[in-house]
Amino acid sequence: MNNGNLRSMSAQLPLGTDPLSVRLRIEALERMLEGMIRVPVLGRKVGLDALLGLVPVAGDALAAVLGLYIVWEGRNLGMSRWQLWRMATNVGVDTLIGAVPLAGDLFDFLYRSNTRNLKIIKRHLDRHHPSTTVLPG
Repeated sequence: MNNGNLRSMSAQLPLGTDPLSVRLRIEALERMLEGMIRVPVLGRKVGLDALLGLVPVAGDALAAVLGLYIVWEGRNLGMSRWQLWRMATNVGVDTLIGAVPLAGDLFDFLYRSNTRNLKIIKRHLDRHHPSTTVLPG
């Protein structure tokens, strides 16, 4: 397989700091963290956040770092301190309760802090950068 085919097969994430690039990056990260794999029996998707939660301490810490990256991107977008505080609280609650063996894994499956934070960022972008709205398709 040549390099051109490899490049076309890989997902291209924008590296820019413009609001549209940030939106696309955060949406891709949220999909990876919260909805990568469909669980057939439950009909619900799980992602890297729930899977990392199965690894004691290190998994929860890595999931928290990935969640805080979304908060950092929100800060770079100029979101208010209140919005950033809410987002950081979502990550903190997910990390603290998610660290509890077994019950925390179920909580990770249900709470989806990254999806909550994506919604906060989307509301901000839709209000302050409406040109970044991407139609589903």
